[in-house]
Amino acid sequence: MKGDGGKMVIKSKLKWVGLVGLVLSALSLFTHFLLARYSYTDDNLTEYQAITIFSWRPIFQNADLSPNGLLGLLSKLHRRLWGPVRRLESLQPHAKPRQHYTVPVSESDRFIFVRIRGGFHEIRSSICDAVVIARLLNATLVIPEIQSTTSSKGISAQFKSFPYLYNEDHFMETLANDITVVKTLPKSLKGARRKKEIPSFKVINSQSPYYYLHHVLPVLKRHSVVELVVSDGGCLQAILPPDLEEYQRLRCRVAFHALSFRQEVQELATKILHRLRAPGRPFIAYDPGMTRDALAYYGCAELFQDVHTELIQHRRLWMLKRGIVKGNLTVDSNAQRLNGSCPLMPEEIGIILRAYGYSWDTIIYISGGEVFGGQKKLIPFHAMFENVVDRTSLTTPWELNKIYGREANLVDKYPKTPPSAEQETKKDTWKTSGQRPRPLPPPPARPKSYNIEGWWGWVAESDNEPESTVIELRTNAHKLLWEAIDYMVCVEADVFVPGFDRDGKGRPSFASLVMGHRLYQSATAKSFMLDRKEIAKHMEEISDHLYEFNQTWIKSVRNHLRKSLVDGLTEESKISKSLSFLSFPVPECACLRSKPNGASSRTSASQLPAALKVAPSCPAWMGKDVISRTAADKENEDDLDEDDDSGTFSLFFRQSGGSSNRNAVSNGGGRGDGEMMSSKEETQMEDQEEMEGGDR
Repeated sequence: MKGDGGKMVIKSKLKWVGLVGLVLSALSLFTHFLLARYSYTDDNLTEYQAITIFSWRPIFQNADLSPNGLLGLLSKLHRRLWGPVRRLESLQPHAKPRQHYTVPVSESDRFIFVRIRGGFHEIRSSICDAVVIARLLNATLVIPEIQSTTSSKGISAQFKSFPYLYNEDHFMETLANDITVVKTLPKSLKGARRKKEIPSFKVINSQSPYYYLHHVLPVLKRHSVVELVVSDGGCLQAILPPDLEEYQRLRCRVAFHALSFRQEVQELATKILHRLRAPGRPFIAYDPGMTRDALAYYGCAELFQDVHTELIQHRRLWMLKRGIVKGNLTVDSNAQRLNGSCPLMPEEIGIILRAYGYSWDTIIYISGGEVFGGQKKLIPFHAMFENVVDRTSLTTPWELNKIYGREANLVDKYPKTPPSAEQETKKDTWKTSGQRPRPLPPPPARPKSYNIEGWWGWVAESDNEPESTVIELRTNAHKLLWEAIDYMVCVEADVFVPGFDRDGKGRPSFASLVMGHRLYQSATAKSFMLDRKEIAKHMEEISDHLYEFNQTWIKSVRNHLRKSLVDGLTEESKISKSLSFLSFPVPECACLRSKPNGASSRTSASQLPAALKVAPSCPAWMGKDVISRTAADKENEDDLDEDDDSGTFSLFFRQSGGSSNRNAVSNGGGRGDGEMMSSKEETQMEDQEEMEGGDR
């Protein structure tokens, strides 16, 4: 008995020793992680973040850090990749009224109620047009209703319709001097709306002011209220007559000032921006623009060669039946790609970014979330850039759920397809056919199956696309919030690269609105307005030797990208502005700021494209340009774009000895600021760069 008691005591002591050891180990680990967050200096204790999700190239050791050495080279490279577009420095945002502008009356007996359908960019454009129409008809605007949220089941009752996406109070306060905005119709008109007794107009895209003044206004005067149903994204033509130029500035005030996202969305977008900038480095925002509707509209199905081709063809057939698109069902996708009508694939964007000089450790934010074709389409892009992130990788599920609010728990009950009349007849026949062996009943129809990789099981089984499930309807509402976050990140990005800027109706898409907002808010921010036809030509040149880039090809790509920063504005003003004013809101919503020495703004305007030279001078209350440069600084900046940094080719690409003799087309060697060089200067510069590249 004593021996057993001694063994029990020993076991008990061992347990206590083990427990004390575990406690000490836990304290040691806690102390280690606590001390790892601080850095001791001579005077104080500094806290820092020791963990990051990004990686970057190591600091150069034993390198020539003189201005003419590696430090100067990297400084020029950084300014070329991330620096402002100097030719647009004089362009400043100015959307305030410039002529006699009356304040709306406080009481109005005319009300306009608008129901908006469509995606994020269509909703944004339609709201701006609705405000302009209310001002044009001297009517009170009821807060627009966003159908994508009201038709969704189970979304939070806290946020409904317009407040689901935008800040309702801020919208009303900002437009107080432009129109009268109310949250709901008066009680006397609510009943008529419920009974559907108020006149309704289904407005098509790009209606003229004449339509509203001569068709809608008389009805509005008789009934005191009209309902506008907008489903095509935008209900007023983009280009207005010269006497209505103030209404264009009203559009800018709505889009860039009044339409502020609700607080929860803004806070999450700000967190994402802080996490992107945590390493202290700039980042690129890339919008692939690869949506099923856009690919079907332009006939780009053959670019995938898998089940997604069938999905695109199915949607194109649906568009042909409804007259959305004209032409044949089968289209030569390669010809469309060479013509610039198809989106640039992620691997093509990756190649041209690497050719321009962006290194493998560049931080790239992919907007849009889901890329049609699945994540496999991004594999080559991830292979070229290590720090590729998106909304999901920079947030937690809890943070995303917070912006949704309290939602009902929906059970994924797929709607059962009702049996056809033929099947009903067969069942009745079986019931009345007498006694005989009966086969097993047919299996139930497979429900619509969908995931982020883009696999749709119904394609191989049915020609008809199943109706959206309840969960998918709610996901469509969530997508509006996702795109709102991406919109804020893309607008604030150091560089923006669109893969495609058209939607499934041939009109400017999400990327076009982002570029228009960046042009208005900060014209000097880099936004590459790529010529897809030119990029496709460049990619064809190296299709047979993709991994053996030559300097001539790289220089031609760099020249094209540099020219797109400014010259692309001219093309954008000709093509996109006629379809969507918000994609190119200048010069109506801009002015030219004069230089500090009092020089006329005409000198600055001479550096601008023709589409921007008509912008007026900024008013005196905006002040002078605070940027002052010495002559040496200006000379260095002028030389910056001339230097193509041939010595940095080895940092980004593997060179081939005989690759420079292959067929490659040069664009003529343009300066980074858009000015043309003479052929003699260009030849001398290229010879010098090739010599420097060979020496290095």
